Amino acid sequence: MTKSNSRESEYPIDSMFLDRWSPRAFTGEIIEEAQLLGLLDAAHWAPSSANHQPWRFIYGLKGSEHWEKFVALLDDSNQEWARHASVLIFVVSRTFTGAAGSAEEKPSYTHSFDAGAAWGHLAIQARLSGLYAHGMGGIKHEEIRQAFAIPEGYRVEAGVAVGRLADKSVLSERNQARELPSQRKPLSEVAFNGRFVAN
Repeated sequence: MTKSNSRESEYPIDSMFLDRWSPRAFTGEIIEEAQLLGLLDAAHWAPSSANHQPWRFIYGLKGSEHWEKFVALLDDSNQEWARHASVLIFVVSRTFTGAAGSAEEKPSYTHSFDAGAAWGHLAIQARLSGLYAHGMGGIKHEEIRQAFAIPEGYRVEAGVAVGRLADKSVLSERNQARELPSQRKPLSEVAFNGRFVAN
C-alpha cells in the first residue's frame, strides 16, 4: 500500500497517482503557453486504438483575448471557480477513422476512451510540472460546438481547468467544503476476477 496526500492505496503504486487530484482553488496567475504545450505534448503521447489519436484540444490562456469566451462556455457553477485557473481547455474527439467522406471513413468505437487516456496523461503531467488539472463535465457542449465551428464527426468530451493551487479561502463557502482530495471505492467494487458485477 502507498500513503500520500491524505489518501491510501490498497496495493503499492507510485505516489503520483495519489498526489494528483482536482482542486477548484487556483491562484489565477498567467502561465506561459510553452508550459501548457508541455502538458498537451504529454497528453498526445497517450495510447490510442490503431494509433488514430482522435483527441483534439482547444485552449485559452488567462490574459488572452480568448479568455472570457472560454469562461462563458462553462456551466455557471464551474465559471465561479474556473475563471481563476490559468488555462481552460476543451477536449474534443474525432468519432471516425479514415479521411472524412472517403470510402475509408469508419466509425471509431474507442474515440472517447482514447481521449480519456489523453486527459489522464495531461493531468499527471500537470502534477509533475507543479500544476493541477481539474476535468469538467459541466460545460456548454452545444455552444462550444457552435463557437468553434466543430463539424459533425467530432464530439465535445469535457473541459479542463489548469493552474497553480491556491488556498481554499479563495472559494465560496460551498466549494471550500468540497476542496479536498476525494477518496476511491474499494478496488473490489470495480475489478472482478473472471466475472462481472453490476453495482
